[in-house]
Amino acid sequence: MTRKQRRLTLIGASLGVLAVALGLVLSAMRSSIVFFQSPTDVVEHRLAPGTRIRIGGLVKAGSVERGDNLRVRFEVTDGKHDIPVRYQGIVPDLFREGQGVVAEGKLESGGAIEADTVLAKHDERYMPKEVVDALKKSGRWQEETGAPK
Repeated sequence: MTRKQRRLTLIGASLGVLAVALGLVLSAMRSSIVFFQSPTDVVEHRLAPGTRIRIGGLVKAGSVERGDNLRVRFEVTDGKHDIPVRYQGIVPDLFREGQGVVAEGKLESGGAIEADTVLAKHDERYMPKEVVDALKKSGRWQEETGAPK
């Protein structure tokens, strides 16, 4: 085997190993990827029970029920459809009615979601009180808009 043939064989084998590794990584990622869906998407796609989903929207006003043993029930809405969510655990500090929320879990046969993760979303204009105070002190805060100058 000539030197050129050995080099081409080594390059070909390296590319083959890289392709197999990339294929394994992509197949592993595909099984763990959960796409974000709105309540309307869930209703329209008629997903099968047991499907793992991530749903996002607003916590519907008047829907939060707290039970024993850190059990929380609420509905996620997008204004068009509502999806009931059940969760056991400590909800984030920003979790409340009318606030943005993302819940991840399994879809049950009745259309509800048994969530294992609940994340509260805050307004993108949110700033900690300390930052607002510092901006006001420096004169860089606009009272009318509630934003930095």
